[in-house]
Amino acid sequence: MVGLMITHSIIQKSQLEGASRLDAEYYQPEYLERMKKLKLLPTGKLGDVAYITDGEHGSPIFDEKSGIKYFSAQHVRNGFIDDSEAKNISKIIDEKNKRSRLREGDVLLSTVGTIGFAGLVTEGLLPANIDRHVARIALKEKTLDPHFLVAFLNSSFGRFQTVREATGNVQLNLFIDKIKELRVPKTNDHEVSQMVKNALRELRNSKALYSQAEDLLLKELKLKDFQPKEELSYIVNLSDVKSTHRADAEYFQPKYEKIKEKIKKQNIKLLGNLVSLRKGFEPGSDEYQNEGKLFIRVSNISKHGLIDKDQKYLSDGLYQNLRKDFEPKAGDILLTKDATPGIAYVLKESIEGIIAGGILRLILKEDIEPEYLALCINSIIGQMQIAQDSGGSVIAHWKPEEIKKLRVPVILKPAQKNIADLVHQSHQARKKAKELLGKAKREVEDFIEKK
Repeated sequence: MVGLMITHSIIQKSQLEGASRLDAEYYQPEYLERMKKLKLLPTGKLGDVAYITDGEHGSPIFDEKSGIKYFSAQHVRNGFIDDSEAKNISKIIDEKNKRSRLREGDVLLSTVGTIGFAGLVTEGLLPANIDRHVARIALKEKTLDPHFLVAFLNSSFGRFQTVREATGNVQLNLFIDKIKELRVPKTNDHEVSQMVKNALRELRNSKALYSQAEDLLLKELKLKDFQPKEELSYIVNLSDVKSTHRADAEYFQPKYEKIKEKIKKQNIKLLGNLVSLRKGFEPGSDEYQNEGKLFIRVSNISKHGLIDKDQKYLSDGLYQNLRKDFEPKAGDILLTKDATPGIAYVLKESIEGIIAGGILRLILKEDIEPEYLALCINSIIGQMQIAQDSGGSVIAHWKPEEIKKLRVPVILKPAQKNIADLVHQSHQARKKAKELLGKAKREVEDFIEKK
């Protein structure tokens, strides 16, 4: 017989905080202890030192030519705002939502999904606006340093409050009135602020290095000034429709053939000849756990690394049964084939986890730099081919037989290595940025714990 340890806490009626919440989860011992420690500091309500709002509540209108980025909860990732997959919102929607128009120094807070991640708006992210799943926190002058606030909100003393205040049956939401009630320190820690500034500097460095790698790749392939254009009309032969088994007009956009024409003078090899493809495993949502071994889904992969986004886990028993066939190793290229097909990332170290069925492991068969190959897939060279080949009415799918046919230009090895080195430096700078932000969060936690 297994003994169970029951966690409980006794709450006086006078402690029920106006009886606004009566659910036991709200009063769990961990939360009560953290709030007790937080109250040893001079604190105040976030709403007293900041203007707080959410964004667009209607249906967005996108316009890639506007240059106005549109951020949602998925773009706020544990201290940073990732604009690599952000769409552009129309000027009409931006003008309609002036209250949520972002400014340098604003802090964004995710309010749906993985609740409570905070990130700082920097100059390079502007102009931009937000949707209703993220809150804009605009601090008043001479109150808190936004760099310090980002560290605090991402620390355990910020996260426990945002998770605690979230409500909802099917999907948890953190509403604006609750964000205004969050307790924050009244004083800044300049050392912590500097760590966050340094982390953001490393992140900018990472982006610059990755951009240099892309530029060098395109220069090598004489594609630096290539601008694909959408044709409003074009003629397709019936024989082409029959041979490709595709009848959708988008597939035959002339821009796709133009990029193939541009790279055909290179040493082109098919992806299936360069790598072997191994599909992941889909155990079903019933197997998900709150802790255990990592289950890596499509949403957990970006071209810059793995993302802790709504992370799922599997039991150790299931992991042991699957690891031989579905656990990725250092040096494997993880490639998404469903939902957001065509995201490639070279795994830097082996992990204890299983990849989902929407992900492929690419294992090199020929002597090619893995970082170079991943960049080719992530660049316009791969993305235009993927846009043409992938299909699906609701969720996009990229079939393995089409993946194997992806054309990869294989340049001389020294040039490959130069490009791969820049990508590697980019990843190292991003890793350092995460480490600095982690250190800033720990500094905040240590300071409060020692009070």
